[in-house]
Amino acid sequence: MLNAVIGAGQGSSLMGSYAISLSEAVLRQRTREAERTAKLEAQLANKIKSEFIANMSHELRTPLNSVLGFSKLLTEHEHRKLSDDDIVEYARLVQDAATHLLTVINNILDISKLHSGSFMLDPSDVQVADALDDCLANFGKSISDHGLNLVCNIASNLPIIQGDEQKLRQTFTNLVGNAIKFTPPGGTVAIEAANAPNSDIVVTIRDTGVGMSEEEIRVALAPFGQADASRTRWREGSGLGLPIAKALVDLHGGTIEIRSTKGQGTEVTVRLPTNALDLSSY
Repeated sequence: MLNAVIGAGQGSSLMGSYAISLSEAVLRQRTREAERTAKLEAQLANKIKSEFIANMSHELRTPLNSVLGFSKLLTEHEHRKLSDDDIVEYARLVQDAATHLLTVINNILDISKLHSGSFMLDPSDVQVADALDDCLANFGKSISDHGLNLVCNIASNLPIIQGDEQKLRQTFTNLVGNAIKFTPPGGTVAIEAANAPNSDIVVTIRDTGVGMSEEEIRVALAPFGQADASRTRWREGSGLGLPIAKALVDLHGGTIEIRSTKGQGTEVTVRLPTNALDLSSY
């Protein structure tokens, strides 16, 4: 009887030891898997940031070289006797390059602030229709130069929302700018704004451009990511427009949804609540 009790005790002890060993083995395996996942994520993040830095160097050098080159031509006016038309054209090119350079720098600063959580809104009453009209007015020449068709349908009864007017304009500018940039000549860019049944404002920006795959959308929305990060991509750009737009919409309590098909175009839908921001808290 005593031997049976001892045998049962030993069996229980062995089972307990086995259970502990098995738990430790499972824990070690999970730890190794977590370490491998973290290592892969870190490698991917470093790769994306390295590509971003390389592309930013290109994006900064290109307009800066234009500024230096054409301003040098202007300083040689006494020796080369430039015509008035040449002077005006060179000055315009310098201004365009400097504007592009400032935009790239501002985008870098904005994405850094958004990524660190230090970005602040300056809320007020905003008429979304006015913000869209201003955005489209700024793109009028660009749409014409690209040979695109513009379709605009903005509801006249959009309510006033509480938000940061400047940042909402920046959001629409980034989205419309992308639609223009990635739509070949002869294509169409359509902007619509309407009231949703739940009182939200829905802004849709649709194009017939190159489109994106699901993976490219995911990459394009990530900070420092670009759907096409190669130096031979067919359109220049910092690749920060979409992540900045998404972050700004998120700060306004809204949502952004992207539907796209390669070779057929992209549709971006922005939903903005009318009372997302409490002005009394600012």
